[in-house]
Amino acid sequence: MMKKLMLIILLVGTPLVAQENRHEKIKALKRAHITETLSLSPSEAEKFWPVYNVYEDRMHTLKRSERKELGIFKDESLESMTDAEANTLIDKIMELKSQEVQYRHELITDLRKVLPPKKIILLKKAEDDFKRQLLKQIRQRKGKK
Repeated sequence: MMKKLMLIILLVGTPLVAQENRHEKIKALKRAHITETLSLSPSEAEKFWPVYNVYEDRMHTLKRSERKELGIFKDESLESMTDAEANTLIDKIMELKSQEVQYRHELITDLRKVLPPKKIILLKKAEDDFKRQLLKQIRQRKGKK
């Protein structure tokens, strides 16, 4: 409980200035949160993090591609889009979502070799909890401005 309180204090108290610096700080906080939540032993952590880091890098690249390719959603050109263009966009969205599922499937397959099943389930909870805490912090910061 004390470690979680410290994590929350770090999340709220850490000034996030430069984009790259912010990304690295968030990554470090997420790593600490997952390590704590999963109660990873040193041996488990040594095997877990290389597998998880590959997954995270792949997802980061995919999300960046998604933002680039689906930037049309921020555009007013949706109104003038033809059915053919809309279908192409739908196909691209489905392709990207399928790739996300594939990456997650590969992660779980690889993690089954290094972690007990309950810790793999806990990983999803840890990721969701971290994301929720981060979004809460972002909302609080925006509310103060």
